[in-house]
Amino acid sequence: MDQKSDKTFKGNYFEDFTIGQILNHATPRTVTEGDVALYTALYGPRFALQSSDEFAHNSGYECAPLDDMLTFHIVFGKTVPDISINAVANLGYADCKFLKPVYPGDTLSAVSEVIGLKENSSGKNGNVFVRTTGSNQAGEVVLQYVRWVMVNKKDPASPAPETVIPDLPEAVAASDLTVPEGLDFSGYDAVLAGSPYFWEDYEPGEKINHVDGMTIEAADHMMATRLYQNTAKVHFNLHMMKDGRLGERIVYGGHVISLARGLSFNGLGNAALIAAINGGRHVNPCIAGDTVYAWTEVLDRAEIGGRSDVGALRVRLVATKDHEPADHAYKDDDGKYLPSVLLDLDLWLLLPRR
Repeated sequence: MDQKSDKTFKGNYFEDFTIGQILNHATPRTVTEGDVALYTALYGPRFALQSSDEFAHNSGYECAPLDDMLTFHIVFGKTVPDISINAVANLGYADCKFLKPVYPGDTLSAVSEVIGLKENSSGKNGNVFVRTTGSNQAGEVVLQYVRWVMVNKKDPASPAPETVIPDLPEAVAASDLTVPEGLDFSGYDAVLAGSPYFWEDYEPGEKINHVDGMTIEAADHMMATRLYQNTAKVHFNLHMMKDGRLGERIVYGGHVISLARGLSFNGLGNAALIAAINGGRHVNPCIAGDTVYAWTEVLDRAEIGGRSDVGALRVRLVATKDHEPADHAYKDDDGKYLPSVLLDLDLWLLLPRR
């Protein structure tokens, strides 16, 4: 007897989401030193805190922690099959807080809550807002963030849900930033870290050209996305893209973030820790063959809880493609992003103080 069944999951469409819906994401992931080595090979970060167990131990850690963006990508990747497998585009981030260090050997899992829905005027898709929480094997929250994504409808004729747009902060308040437990920068070795510039050396309004560029190879961005178990079709399946405007696989936006973050070492070599992502936009698509550059604008500087060893720096990190950013341009006279801009990211960084 010929028995047929469809056991595959094709992902959620816009009409499958409801306000308050809880999505428990598969699959828990134990992070290994191999993941860290591959991340380093892909992006070339050189921050001493994540590179040296001894440096980290002298700064109050049990060993070198994961790069914060590696933690972010692994948690993010868990959410893709349930939230954005049928997405048109990932639109933005907000209220992202890094709450606890992650070490090799830790196991990460993720859960999301739907906090907003808005059908677009075309009736073909809509925006889904989710708050995602990443936790370790002890149930401790290591990361929490909001993102919104444009998701296709399965049936354009299905009725629109009630519009709910969450009230999100423009930025995480400096008073709400978390300094990792045990962190002690009082004996910080700037020579070993490779940068003489401390928190006091940066001023609001200052702009830093990170000088270097990195050309994206197709194998690199697909390998990176698989590392995070991100299953979004547009990053892998050329058949999905042949009729599109690019005719090529789109690079995962997080890949661009990590490239820009790695490039930022040249100028921000002591900014090893990301405390928060206030907001961010993937402005234009990126494909293999594009060369990524980055520059940073210092937006604000804040003391943290009376601490004399560590301070917070709020920055705008801008990534461009095929455009060396010495002019620090990212918008035209009408306030629209230039075609060369890939990423506009608002961050709080933690730096040692003198």
